[in-house]
Amino acid sequence: MGLLEGKRGLIVGVASNRSIAWGIAKAMHREGAELAFTYQNDKLRDRVEKFASEVNSEITVPCDVASDEQIQGVFEQIDNYWDSLDILVHSVAYAPRDQLEGEYLESLTREGFLTAHEISSYSFSALGDAARPLMKGRNGAMLTLSYIGAVRAMPNYNVMGVAKASLEANVRYMAASLGPENIRVNAISAGPIRTLAASGISGLKDFLAQVEKNAPLRRNVTIDEVGNVAAFLCSDYASAITGEITYVDCGYNAIGMT
Repeated sequence: MGLLEGKRGLIVGVASNRSIAWGIAKAMHREGAELAFTYQNDKLRDRVEKFASEVNSEITVPCDVASDEQIQGVFEQIDNYWDSLDILVHSVAYAPRDQLEGEYLESLTREGFLTAHEISSYSFSALGDAARPLMKGRNGAMLTLSYIGAVRAMPNYNVMGVAKASLEANVRYMAASLGPENIRVNAISAGPIRTLAASGISGLKDFLAQVEKNAPLRRNVTIDEVGNVAAFLCSDYASAITGEITYVDCGYNAIGMT
């Protein structure tokens, strides 16, 4: 029997087979969870439907997280298939590309700052609030994805690091808010991975090389390894864990100097 047998999960943010969200979906499917997926727009619909079919799911719904109406619509449509929800996975982050190059203050704009925070942080709380009714009476678990740039200044990560810091604070406040409803809220801070989203950050190749050279395990993490930890955190085996940021980065976060 899998860790997630009998549980139902919604995955928000699968964009390619290199997405961390896809690694999480595969691990959760392996552990017995039923899954549903969102897609951002019609351009991604066929791709996400294909991924869903690979994990025996027929539930795909549109969701642009910049729209409160679409966020609410996701759970109205999920309600047509399921009468409850156990897991919400938020794997969404965005900042305009010009905000992710060069020196932080020189590239920063008011619009870029607001966009990064709205899409990368606020959307988690909006989705979490909309998911609450379907999680009522369940051992609910919500999970999002962060990065060490939330707590350390990283070259070219810029406003995304500030938005991830907001996201990590969001995890703690959501955990406090939803705990009385028996809903847990956590985050995984994964090491750098060659995903579609990460490709927008200048110097990704250097980030990967730095981790491989200096992390205690002397390698980079994979989406499957992140998926395994996500499955555990959303299972009943992690029933006393909430408000936590769990590093899955081959130990890189523990290193001060080499």
